Amino acid sequence: MAQEMIEGVNPTRMELLKLKDREKLAVKGHGLLKEKRNALIMEFFNILDRVKGSRENVENKLAEAFEDLTAAQIIMGDLAVKKAAMSVKESIKVEIDSRSVMGVSVPLIDAETSNRSIVERGYGFVDTSAKIDEAARNFEESIKLIIELAEIEKTIVLLAEEIESTKRRVNALEHIIIPRMENTVKYIEMRLEEMERENFVRLKMIKKSMGT
Repeated sequence: MAQEMIEGVNPTRMELLKLKDREKLAVKGHGLLKEKRNALIMEFFNILDRVKGSRENVENKLAEAFEDLTAAQIIMGDLAVKKAAMSVKESIKVEIDSRSVMGVSVPLIDAETSNRSIVERGYGFVDTSAKIDEAARNFEESIKLIIELAEIEKTIVLLAEEIESTKRRVNALEHIIIPRMENTVKYIEMRLEEMERENFVRLKMIKKSMGT
């Protein structure tokens, strides 16, 4: 099978010099992209380790919260728990910014969450159980952990997309673009050598015909 080359390139010394410069840039770019890909993969796996722990924290805290909620429903009854829930005031403010990880823009979530007192939550303490306070506290802590997990998981998704994109560019340079440049350089050099030989033979024939 014929080796692939860049189409439409004239076999001249000027084109050869231009192509060699492009080849050097492509090789340099390939090296830089490989370094970026490797660094992104390392960062990806570092954050991936955090995800596992973060998910476990969320699951454990939610399990505690639902256990307390179930206990509160048993002690107070469903209606009283729903009434207390309806009186709870919203208190979470979330601001989303961004930061750069290896040149990738990832979310930076700032959430104002805090453990509140019964008065701050909005329901009374006379007709409620201590279990509902524990459930509320655990749910508040769960929200904070869920927001942290969302930030980490979105970061992982964006890093994975950038890794895949970088891998495609590395492969394209390594297996398509650079080989085509190398083949084209070899072709031009071969053609120039042929042309030099042809010129030499032609000059020799001219000299012979002129009797010199």
